[in-house]
Amino acid sequence: MTTRHQNISLRGLRTFCIAAEHESFRDAADRLFITASAVSHQIRNLEDELGQKLFERRSRSIHLTQVGKSLYDDINPLIDRLDGITSRHRKSQARSSLTISVQPFFASELFIPRLPKFTRLHPDIDIKVDTSDETAERHPGHADVSIRIFRSPPSALSSSRLFALRLVPASSAEFRDKMRLDNKRILSEFPLIVHDSRPGAWRRWERSSGIELPREPNVIRLDSMIAVARAAERGLGAALVPVQLSDKWFSSGDLVRLFPDELRTDDAYYFVCSRNDEENSTVRMLRDWVLQEFDDRA
Repeated sequence: MTTRHQNISLRGLRTFCIAAEHESFRDAADRLFITASAVSHQIRNLEDELGQKLFERRSRSIHLTQVGKSLYDDINPLIDRLDGITSRHRKSQARSSLTISVQPFFASELFIPRLPKFTRLHPDIDIKVDTSDETAERHPGHADVSIRIFRSPPSALSSSRLFALRLVPASSAEFRDKMRLDNKRILSEFPLIVHDSRPGAWRRWERSSGIELPREPNVIRLDSMIAVARAAERGLGAALVPVQLSDKWFSSGDLVRLFPDELRTDDAYYFVCSRNDEENSTVRMLRDWVLQEFDDRA
């Protein structure tokens, strides 16, 4: 009779937990600084050892099986506990570091201007801010923490809500001065600057505000909020910009509000991290500071 090995690889279990959190071998590989094929190999070895299938593999995604969910619920607290024990016995380091993934417009308008406050409070923490990924509802595997837009709290991650995303129509002062409005109908040319991730936002704003947009306006599509704001600043058209992130643009006159009506979206900015990292002292210090700085906004 064949018996299975009793000494299951701790490395494999840790890799499994990270892959389960992200539901992605690629993101787990980024987190572990190994290749996605190495992650897949470790998971297959673990499945062979257990004699159970842990993930349903599809062409573009993976999902935990019921056995996988049960194993994650049982194992992840033990991995967290082991990490805590190890950190208590590890020789203390003089410095710590954090990689923070922040969507570019949030980084440039809110996070970076306020970051010196945090670095003055914690000069022993080295900060790397990554603004290369505009994607919403994603915590990149290489980052320790993220500040990103989510429609609802991500269930597989530790998350703290900051504030809801609200959008307001804005343009250059020159564009506003040329706009013609009659009985809540825009009669002048009114090119719409559209963020690729929110193609229907203008029509939702039209319905909520009661202001009628031109039926077939020219549309300029852009893939980043910074580009959207810059295009509006240059007079190319009207843009929907985040209210809370645009104070500097409005106070300087680079952008002006076209209407007071705001579009209140279902999305919000969240501070997120892996559940394995939520009690890390460095992550906790940053989270507490971010919440103090940003969660007082409507």
